Amino acid sequence: MAKSTIKQIAPFLVLALIAILSVFIKPTTDFADASKYNTADITWILVATALVFLMTPGLGFFYGGMVHRKNVISTMMKSVVAAGVVSVLWVLVGYSLCFGSDIGGFIGNPMTHLFFKDVNSGEPWGGAPTIPKTLFSLFQLMFAIITPGLVVGAVAERIRFTSYILFIALFSLLVYAPLAHWSWHPDGFLAKMGALDFAGGTVVHISAGCAALAGALVLKRRRAHIEHKEIPPANIPYVLIGTGLLWFGWFGFNAGSALGANALAVSAFATTNTAAAAAGLGWMFFDVLRGKKPSVTGFCIGAVVGLVAITPAAGFVAIPQSIFIGVIAAIISNVAVYYKQKSTLDDTLDVFPCHGIGGMVGMLLTGIFATKTVNAAGNDGLFYGNAAFFFVQLKAMLIAVGYSFVMSFVIFKFINFILPLRVTAEEEEIGLDATQHNEKYIQGTLLVEHNGQIKEEIPTDYTK
Repeated sequence: MAKSTIKQIAPFLVLALIAILSVFIKPTTDFADASKYNTADITWILVATALVFLMTPGLGFFYGGMVHRKNVISTMMKSVVAAGVVSVLWVLVGYSLCFGSDIGGFIGNPMTHLFFKDVNSGEPWGGAPTIPKTLFSLFQLMFAIITPGLVVGAVAERIRFTSYILFIALFSLLVYAPLAHWSWHPDGFLAKMGALDFAGGTVVHISAGCAALAGALVLKRRRAHIEHKEIPPANIPYVLIGTGLLWFGWFGFNAGSALGANALAVSAFATTNTAAAAAGLGWMFFDVLRGKKPSVTGFCIGAVVGLVAITPAAGFVAIPQSIFIGVIAAIISNVAVYYKQKSTLDDTLDVFPCHGIGGMVGMLLTGIFATKTVNAAGNDGLFYGNAAFFFVQLKAMLIAVGYSFVMSFVIFKFINFILPLRVTAEEEEIGLDATQHNEKYIQGTLLVEHNGQIKEEIPTDYTK
């Protein structure tokens, strides 16, 4: 009983300690020299930051619509709660680990901006000289929030909520922060190697996809998966809403990564939309080619895969090539999902085939189609005669895959050692909405009466 009580009160005690310590941090003046900033750039990055945040509830709808109705709320909650956990960690130490003073090309000094020290009053970030460092840090925070939320889809319907909270914290500090430092800090070793990742192909999607694979392996299969039971999606319109919010938010994700209101942002905006459109069609038409009917879910999943694949390339490739990137990524991920379904791997919502493999495809295609014509600060790829850059991208991709998978596997194993990682068989059968949150998503019917007789039953969805 005492052991259980400690586990229950520990999260609150940690948060309370952070809150008390924050009281003693000396305030600093923001915008100490406002003349050095560009108001148009500030306006755009503020909008882009809000757009990226919108992707988190969008992801909740996207995932929540595809699971069983008894797990809708728990799945959505795990995506959204990352906004709370990561935001506090980011101010405390996360930003320092990603963008603080470099330590050996591997990680930032955690003391550089502890509790956001000198973020407000310090010089702007070197790669974004026209916006305040505070705004740059908030924009980067939104990427850190959504990354662990992506992992939810692989472990849905069986992971304990409190254990997932701990996973978010450990993943953010031990996987996301090093990868962000390697790729986006000028002294990070992948950046110095010459690897290019415009908006998070390695940092966000490969890391989340490989963590998803590790989580699925550690948690093992759901009972319904072992018994080959078909699980009907709770609400396909939720999937469509989620896709729309993700697509909309992704404009901030990619175009905002230009870190200014400039021509590069316009180009990244265009490649983002084009790749998503091409991938949605590619997935749907490939399904038809294989004898299936065109589906809303298929188009939505394909569009998201296209968005994933264009993410590392958005600011380095031209608009026409983004069509090819979208279509190829959709076909490869579609095939990967097909073979995954024939295996014993229980990645509930295909996070590894879509985000993991989609991110890998995007990194490699950046190595093929990147061109200095679009971004002089980038590089020419294999298609333009620079084979060496393609192999740099390949090397960086393999490093990111290996590190994120191994470290995530260790994190899941560690959590399972100190806390029950998986719910009980009985809780899994009842559903996580009721057993983890005491809330239920109910799918009922609205009875329509005509001339004293029930003529029609209309499904309704609501929470209770």
